Amino acid sequence: MRTQLLVALFLIIQTFASLAQENTTADEIAAATTRFLETFAATQDEQGYKVTFKTGNIDSRLALASCSDELSVEFTGDPWKSEHPSIQVSCQGQRPWRMFVTTTVTIEGPAVVAARPLGRGERVTGSMLEMRPVTVNASRRGIITDATLAEGMTVRRPVNAGSVLTPDHLEAPDAVVRGDHVIITARNGTFSVRTRGKALANASVGEQVLVENLGSSRTLRANVVGPGHVEVPM
Repeated sequence: MRTQLLVALFLIIQTFASLAQENTTADEIAAATTRFLETFAATQDEQGYKVTFKTGNIDSRLALASCSDELSVEFTGDPWKSEHPSIQVSCQGQRPWRMFVTTTVTIEGPAVVAARPLGRGERVTGSMLEMRPVTVNASRRGIITDATLAEGMTVRRPVNAGSVLTPDHLEAPDAVVRGDHVIITARNGTFSVRTRGKALANASVGEQVLVENLGSSRTLRANVVGPGHVEVPM
C-alpha cells in the first residue's frame, strides 16, 4: 500500500511539473519584449535617434499556453507619436494567444523648430527654420524631421520661436489665386487641348476650383495640377 501511495504521489508531482513546463512564463514574455525594443532602439540609432525604454510589470503568476513558434512582438500604437505605446505579444502556434505589455519609450533626435515667431499666412523659407534635439515622440501630432519638407509651405497658425513644427502647423500654398489667369488643359487619354481661363477662387495643388473659360465664357470645375495650371476631363 505504501508503495502504491508513493507511486501515485510521484505521478502527481510529475504531472504538475509537466504542466508547469508547458506554460509560457512572465519572464519569457518580458525577455521577448525587451529583445524587440532593443532591436527597435538599434535600428533607430542607425538613423541618428537615441531610444531609451522601460517595460511595465508583468504578473509573475501569469501562465499562458506554451508556444510552439517564436513569440511574435509588435507595437499596437505608434511609438513616434506616444511615449507610452502598447506592445502586443502573441503566439501563433497550435494554441494561439495574445497579451499586451505596457512600455515607456523615449525617442530623442533632431527635429525642425521655428527659428523665429512664424505668423499665419507666411511662406516658409530656410532662414525661418533650424534643427534642434528634442523628444521626438512627445507630440501626438508628429514632427517634421526634414527642413526641405517645410520650405515653401504656408503657416496655417502662429508658431512661437523655438517650437517644434508639426504637420498641422503648415499647409500647401495656393497654386492659383482668385482672379489669376490660368492655363486650362482638357485631356482625354493622350490627346489634350489647351485654352486660357481665369480662376474664380483660391486653391492648392490637388484641389478643385471653379474657372472661367475666357474663350467661351463657360464656368468649369477643374483640378489644380500646378501653379497656374488646371485640368478638366474631355
